[in-house]
Amino acid sequence: MPPETVGTIAEPPQTGEVALTAKEIAALEEKAMFVRTETVRLISIAKTGHYASTFSCAEIFASLYYDVMDLRRGEPDWDERDRFVMGKGHAAVGLYPLLADWDFFDKSILDEYTRLGNPLGDHPDMTIIPGIDFSSGTLGHALSTGLGMAMGSKITGKPFDVFVLLGDGELHEGQIWEAAMSASHHQASNLIAIVDRNQFSLDGKVDDIIGLEPLTDRWASFGWEVHEVDGHDIAALTALLRTLKNRPSGSKPVVVIAHTVKGKGVEFMESELGWHLGWLDDADEEAVYAELAEGLKK
Repeated sequence: MPPETVGTIAEPPQTGEVALTAKEIAALEEKAMFVRTETVRLISIAKTGHYASTFSCAEIFASLYYDVMDLRRGEPDWDERDRFVMGKGHAAVGLYPLLADWDFFDKSILDEYTRLGNPLGDHPDMTIIPGIDFSSGTLGHALSTGLGMAMGSKITGKPFDVFVLLGDGELHEGQIWEAAMSASHHQASNLIAIVDRNQFSLDGKVDDIIGLEPLTDRWASFGWEVHEVDGHDIAALTALLRTLKNRPSGSKPVVVIAHTVKGKGVEFMESELGWHLGWLDDADEEAVYAELAEGLKK
């Protein structure tokens, strides 16, 4: 591969104007906890759902929707909004409360989650849910879709960034790497992929199924700028994502490998494969709420 097309494994961003204040950190931590508690509440309505997969990306959701992405309250179709494409559509239960909080739809809709006639299902449908930019569920399509949106921004002259959330198990799909090659070739500078590197998929440990390491080198070899971050450190995560906004045309596409824990926040769910999909009984649900509340105090 010619040297000019090779990606880079980037140094951590410098603090300064991108650093968060203590007040900002606390507010984002509360929003991440909101994702977790609402996930528990909504799954209680549905009687089944993806706790662990959602908990691993709660800080990513909070950082994007309450700090990094350009959005307008009550305007889910604003032309210049940043786009969010979620490959791991089974984590949508944690995204819906944020969309309602942005007044993209009435909050009362949450109370009938998955009920007959309600638009909110286990996976998101962009045709009936305001604020959903991509109907996901079948893994492997998200990066290609995000690339199309990023290139569309350049063609139309509408200035927005596209954030694509990928599960690490999703990286086993070949279409991801086709999109990665294409994004580098087209210098999709406004495309930011975030890998939720929680180490687990439905079938077991990701690297036991197909090894991904060295993951940073792999993305760099496809011509991407690569960053790594603790995906639960809201200050470090948000400071990094702030530096990746509004990059100059011709820059490389960017991937953030966010190291996370599946089930983060609930000890008996953390890195336990059985909680990929499940349901809490009443007693365990109350214990989970208590543990989440205690975790926010620390």
